[in-house]
Amino acid sequence: MGTPIEVGWTDEVAAPPAAVWDAVTRHSDGWLWPISYEPRVGGAESGLTPDGGTVTVWEPHHRFATAGETPDGPNEIAYVLTPTAAGTRVEYRHRGHVPTAEHEVQHEACVVHTDLYRHSMLAYATHFAGSDATYVEVDGGEASAVPGSTDRLLAALGLADAAVGDTVTLAVPDAEPVTGVVDYRQGTFLGIRSARGLHRIYGRDRWGWPVSVAHHLFAPADGAAVEAAWGGFVAGVYERETA
Repeated sequence: MGTPIEVGWTDEVAAPPAAVWDAVTRHSDGWLWPISYEPRVGGAESGLTPDGGTVTVWEPHHRFATAGETPDGPNEIAYVLTPTAAGTRVEYRHRGHVPTAEHEVQHEACVVHTDLYRHSMLAYATHFAGSDATYVEVDGGEASAVPGSTDRLLAALGLADAAVGDTVTLAVPDAEPVTGVVDYRQGTFLGIRSARGLHRIYGRDRWGWPVSVAHHLFAPADGAAVEAAWGGFVAGVYERETA
C-alpha cells in the first residue's frame, strides 16, 4: 500500500450542468483521455484505473463519483455540479495513493496535471460541448526525460516566448498547420485552443519523465496521420539533441 494523496479544486464554468456532466461522463477524450463509464451506480469504469473501476455515484447533472484500484491502493474521483446564474459551479476531488518513496514528486505532479485538466475540461464544456473527439498523444521517450527538454520542444515549435492570449501556429512536417490562441501556460505545461481542438504540451521533464504532446481534435481528423506526423517531429527534436 502506498501513501495517500488528495487533490481538489472548485471553479465556475460558463456552461450549464448538462454540458459539464457530458464532458465528465461521456466525452473525457475531449479534454483528458478516453475513459468510459456505464451510466449507473455499479457501472463499470474503463480507462481511468489500470484494472477498471466502478461508478459509485450517478446523479445526472449533479453528482458523479467512481472508484478503482491502482498498484498503490484505492483511487477515487468525485464531482459535484451546482447551477449558478453564470453556468455551473464545479467541485472536484481526487483521493488516491502513490508510492511512498515518491510521494512528494507524485503529489506535485498530480497537482500540476490536475490544474491543466481542470482548465481543459472548462474549455471543452465552454467551446466544444458535446463534440466527439479524436484523441492523439505522442511523447519524446527517454531522451526527453531530462531537464530542459520542454524548452527544446517549445523552441522547435516557435513557442519559446508564447504567453496566454498570443495567437500562434502549430506547424510540423506532414501535418496541416493549426492556428490558435495560447489559453494556458504554467511552468512547463502549455495549452493552445484552436477552432479545431485543444492542443496540450506536458513538460514532465521537470520530474525526470518524458515530455508529451496531446491533441483533442473535434473536426474530422485522421488520428493515425496526426500521430505519425507529430511522433516523427517530437522524436526528431530529441534525436537531434542527443546525436
